[in-house]
Amino acid sequence: MKATYDGTMIHIGAEGKSLYEQGGYGRPTAAGLDLSPEEALYLLQRGKIDPVGFDFDSLLRKSAEKKNFLRSFIVYRDIRERGYAVQAGPHDFRVFRRGQKPGKGTTQYLVRVLSERDPIIFSSLLREVATAENMRKNYLLAVVDDEEELTYYDLRFHRPKARDATPLPEGIEGIPLGTQVIVHGEGGDQLQSQWYGTRLDPGRLLLSPPEALYLLDTGVLLFNGGSTDRDTYYASALSGDTELVEKLLVYTMLRNLGFTPRTGYKFGHHFRVYTESDRHSEMLVHAIPDGAELAISTISRSVRMAHSVKKKMLFACVQSDEIVYIEFARIKL
Repeated sequence: MKATYDGTMIHIGAEGKSLYEQGGYGRPTAAGLDLSPEEALYLLQRGKIDPVGFDFDSLLRKSAEKKNFLRSFIVYRDIRERGYAVQAGPHDFRVFRRGQKPGKGTTQYLVRVLSERDPIIFSSLLREVATAENMRKNYLLAVVDDEEELTYYDLRFHRPKARDATPLPEGIEGIPLGTQVIVHGEGGDQLQSQWYGTRLDPGRLLLSPPEALYLLDTGVLLFNGGSTDRDTYYASALSGDTELVEKLLVYTMLRNLGFTPRTGYKFGHHFRVYTESDRHSEMLVHAIPDGAELAISTISRSVRMAHSVKKKMLFACVQSDEIVYIEFARIKL
């Protein structure tokens, strides 16, 4: 099919409407069919269209004058070759359910295209995931690495459901020991029964700063003999851990849900979280301050680690009035 290029879109006459009807390509107009550069290059590569004055290489060079076009085309081609119809969408692409087409089908995915060097700006990301959720679509990141290979991530809000927790008695005495707190005897036994702390020996339990501060704030823990107060201890702990503000907020929220958060250091994250039982942690959770950015390569390592140990990977985004959990999962289309 002959086609013309106006610098923005590729135009085909009335005969081009068959491409839309059969494969969901382009957008019909009164004069025929308009194709995006991604669609035109894909069809040109397969011998379906013949743009006047252009071959594949010259059209690719012209289209690539637009920033980030090449990776956009790579994603478009990959999704098409997986059997999906694709159109430009509210993010970069919208992808129809396999076997369905524009005009007759429904969108399954909204796709944002990134390179492995792009940062994830969580404030923007949360808005885009919310838009997809409001439209009842799945939100995907399509990440193109330096060797032009693709990885797809499914992103969604995670809304944990609370479970019942056994209450603890108030007034258990503890003694600050640097940034840790030590609890002796029966008090340590009571806390350990609810998965707080780490045993120093049979008679002594050590609490981490998030554990100690949570227990202080709920009245379960008191400092022995007025040796220090909560604010002084908090300031001391904060001086050694610049992430403590976000970690404490997330720890508190998780404990209030009846979950058991424990350090996730060996997995490279703030917490491993037990939600159903205290035998296997189901989630890795990393606290993210408001306005934070992370490299997509960092997130990729996080997701791979979580999947390798059969856990969900959640980033807990601390906002002014709430904590929003967003789950990243690597998928195959």
